[in-house]
Amino acid sequence: MAAASRSVLLQRCIVAPAGRHSASLIFLHGSGDSGQGLRNWIKQVSHQDLAFQHIKVIYPTAPSRPYTPMKGTMSNVWFDRFKISDDCPEHLESIDVMCQVLTDLINDEVKSGIKKNRILIGGFSMGGCMAMHLAYRNHQDVAGVFALSSFLNKTSAVYQALQKTDGILPELFQCHGTADELVLHSWGEETNLMLTSLGVSTKFYSFPNVYHELSKTELEELKSWILKKLPEEIESENE
Repeated sequence: MAAASRSVLLQRCIVAPAGRHSASLIFLHGSGDSGQGLRNWIKQVSHQDLAFQHIKVIYPTAPSRPYTPMKGTMSNVWFDRFKISDDCPEHLESIDVMCQVLTDLINDEVKSGIKKNRILIGGFSMGGCMAMHLAYRNHQDVAGVFALSSFLNKTSAVYQALQKTDGILPELFQCHGTADELVLHSWGEETNLMLTSLGVSTKFYSFPNVYHELSKTELEELKSWILKKLPEEIESENE
C-alpha cells in the first residue's frame, strides 16, 4: 500500500506567509471539490484569503477515484465510502492509502524546517474526517486538528487507535451547522463526545440555521483558534 502512495503527487494550492515561515496549515476540501475551489470558497465567504504573517496555508487536491455514493462516478475524494452514514463500516483501505499520501505532504513541511508541533491539519466535511484519521491515528504530535461539518463513523478506526494511546493528543476544533441535511449535526456532536471520552480536548461550536456550508463567523472563530495554536514566534530559537 505504502509503495502505491509514492506515485501520487498531490496538486496543491498554496497561500504563502507574508513574513518568515514558521508554521504550516494543511486544509483539506470536501468531496468533489479541489484545493483551489476551497480557497476560492473561503475568499467568497470571508471576503478575504485565509492568510497569515507566519503560517503557510496548503490546500491539496484529492486524486480522482470512483466514489460509491455517486454510483462509482469519478470524483476528487480523499477516500471511498459505502454510504454517507455514521452507522456503516469505514472504507479503511482507501483511507489508509491517503494517510500515506498526506504523510508525504507533512514530511515535506518537516524537511523544509517546520516542526511537527507547528503543523495544523483540518478540513471541511470529508476533509475533516480525513484530517482526524491522519492526526489521531498517524500524527499525534501535530499542533491541532479542525473539522468543519464533519463526522466519524460509529465504529471508526480513530476511536480504536485512541483507546490504545495514553499520551497528550492534539486539540480538536469542531464546527457544525444545525440545519445541515447532508452530515447531520447530531453526527458531529456524537463524534465530539466520543473523542472527548477518549481523552481528546475539544471545542465544539454549533451554528444555528447553517446548512452544509462554511459561514463567515465560523471562519473567524477558526482563524482565532489557528493563531492560538500557532502563534508567531517572536524570539529567535537557540535550540
